[in-house]
Amino acid sequence: MILFKLTIILIFILIVYLLRNFLKSKRKKFFKAKKLKTLNKKNLNNWMNLTKNERYNLSKQESIVYLDKRKILLDEIRKEYKKISKGNSEKKIKEK
Repeated sequence: MILFKLTIILIFILIVYLLRNFLKSKRKKFFKAKKLKTLNKKNLNNWMNLTKNERYNLSKQESIVYLDKRKILLDEIRKEYKKISKGNSEKKIKEK
């Protein structure tokens, strides 16, 4: 009789523990803040409601995207400059 009660108590404790872990993992996904793409006047309040770590990560991602766009733009400018300078040097050679 005592053994039966102990097994029931252990099973109950196990179920509560598993249920707690399950709800803990679901809560993290459920209460996760809405991801914002960029910071602007319209979403300033939403931005400030994010945690410090989330704001840091989002600004870091935004910085990486900006640097990538800047690199691409600089490459295009360099290519265009090479074309222009090459064309100018060919014109000077033809004039001589």
